[in-house]
Amino acid sequence: MRVLWPVWRRLARRGLRLVGRALAGAAVLVLAPVLALATLGGLASLTATPAVLLGAALGVFASIFFLGLLLLLPRPASRLPRWLRALAILGVEALVVWQVAAATLDPLRDARPPPPVAGQRTWELSTGSRLAYVVRKPKRSRGLPPVVVLHGGPGRADLGGDSAFFGALAADGRPVYVYDQLGAGRSSRLADPGGYGLTRDLDDLEAIRLRLGADRLVLVGHAEGALLAAAYLARHPGNVDRLVLSSPGGLRPAPSGAALARLDAAQNRRLALSLLHPRVLAASALLQTNPAAAHSVVGDAELDARLAAYHRLLVPARRCGSGAASAAATGAYANLARRPIPSWIGEGISGSPAPTLIVKGSCDYQSWSSAAGYRAIMPAAQLVYLRGAGHDAYRDRPGPYLETVRAFLAGHPLRPHTGELPPPDFQGPP
Repeated sequence: MRVLWPVWRRLARRGLRLVGRALAGAAVLVLAPVLALATLGGLASLTATPAVLLGAALGVFASIFFLGLLLLLPRPASRLPRWLRALAILGVEALVVWQVAAATLDPLRDARPPPPVAGQRTWELSTGSRLAYVVRKPKRSRGLPPVVVLHGGPGRADLGGDSAFFGALAADGRPVYVYDQLGAGRSSRLADPGGYGLTRDLDDLEAIRLRLGADRLVLVGHAEGALLAAAYLARHPGNVDRLVLSSPGGLRPAPSGAALARLDAAQNRRLALSLLHPRVLAASALLQTNPAAAHSVVGDAELDARLAAYHRLLVPARRCGSGAASAAATGAYANLARRPIPSWIGEGISGSPAPTLIVKGSCDYQSWSSAAGYRAIMPAAQLVYLRGAGHDAYRDRPGPYLETVRAFLAGHPLRPHTGELPPPDFQGPP
């Protein structure tokens, strides 16, 4: 045993060195795309030229990946296996870099903007925005303030579906306007996605009111559209007749990943994989430092199509039970733009006398506090709880939803939830 002990010790040391080298190589391989994206983002502060940005990122990826392969595959003692190792490294390097380069440099060729919907019209606004809209007019006008519907997302516009659903409100004598916000659906896009945000959306909404010649508006906002409606009330309190906040986005930033909690492991895995395409990663990295560069590398139609696939996978999280995906047309850059929630929204609507309806579904993945926060500071707000409805409450329970909104707009009494705590069957976070 004493004779064998040095041999075993040398073998153990060699084994540990090989394991350590393999782990280091694997770590470097994982690091290769991270450093490539970091290079992309850093270089974007100097140039927006796609060839320079992508060429530099691919060069960094290829170099770091090659280093990882050298570490992962140890150098053998004999000459023949060294040649085999070299061939293996060069073969894997060539194959991987070719695949990554092909995916990175080749845009999605069949991406197309969404086709027009029935009755589509266009507003050319003083803000420079060109917005697609549909109007449903009442058979007999009663001189009531018009309804303007604000979609959610941000950037998730279903002009055809929303105009068909909310257009039913025109039967009560109000004209109903449904439009795609800037950067979404069939509306115009910006060359620099850094221009998207709450300020521009508010300016567009005020320009719409002026275009309609309306003193006051009834705003129906869904999700992020509800936050836009609240912001408009805070900025233009005299221009709002009534407010409907449907599954509203909260007045404070919410923890990320709330929707993922409603998906199982397999669904979350497919969702994550849908975002790992090199061109999606490139656009995301560039958006952090130079949004215009992101737009020059990945165009609107392509990123819209890629992000639409992601949102289709999110449908089970948005619906209560099974439900078909809507025909929403994603405005990817409008959706991904940084949108901090300013404190002046809550301060501006606090104590507002504007009659407000808050609709919250039992399966909404957003927190109960995201809706209750509005009720707590708005004395004329009522919160109606819809069982069997998810985040897209008007799609899950269209009948009760529409009945509630029509009753509210007509000034009829509702059956609100008055408790501070959520009902026992509420499935979302507190």
